[in-house]
Amino acid sequence: MHADLEALIRQPVAHRGRHDGNKAVWENTLSAFEAAIEQGFAIECDLQYAADAVPVVFHDDDMERLCNTKVDVRSKTSGELGLMSIGGTRDKVPTLARLLSLVKGRVPLVLELKGREGDDEGFASAVLEAVEEYQGPLALMSFDHWLLRDLRELGTTRPVGLTAWGEKPEDFIAHEQAMALGLDFISYHILHLPNDYITLQRSKGIPVITWTVRNAEQQAHSDANAEQITFEGFDPA
Repeated sequence: MHADLEALIRQPVAHRGRHDGNKAVWENTLSAFEAAIEQGFAIECDLQYAADAVPVVFHDDDMERLCNTKVDVRSKTSGELGLMSIGGTRDKVPTLARLLSLVKGRVPLVLELKGREGDDEGFASAVLEAVEEYQGPLALMSFDHWLLRDLRELGTTRPVGLTAWGEKPEDFIAHEQAMALGLDFISYHILHLPNDYITLQRSKGIPVITWTVRNAEQQAHSDANAEQITFEGFDPA
């Protein structure tokens, strides 16, 4: 197994950082990432592609939920996003480069690329350029098969994984098409486990991380069906 992936599954992964449900510490902010580092958790976060071709850390396509403005995140440059308050706090939308500068290899990172089919030219390469010199455990993943293909074709040496869910045969067919790219791990919805497809992948040595685990009961369920959890809203220790 890749050393970065071994590091990632060694400890619970804080979903969008160690936020508090967007009360005082908001998701995907430097404050949430610093809190995860202080508590020794790995970090999962989301990447969007800003208008100036710079990857930024943000989940939604639209900025209404997090920034109270009805704006497409991709219509703004990284500089403009860096001035926008998240949840009315002092935290602004950080670039991927700023995240990497904060973490500095102290805990593992898993970066989920949030794509838009037909509008992602350059996204994967921009992410890989940003992480090229990064010293520390780091993995990449996406729901979007075209981005996974781009990451593989660009020759990244970092682990690449499929983010997925589903319990139906047609779901598993789609997952298998992605895994045929030679992916290294799977991040799967906790409520859709166990299932025959994931059991088969684990038997092949493919590690599975679950999302999003929100209590001790779900954590125990994950422990029986996967290698690690992506969690929020409780203390997995």
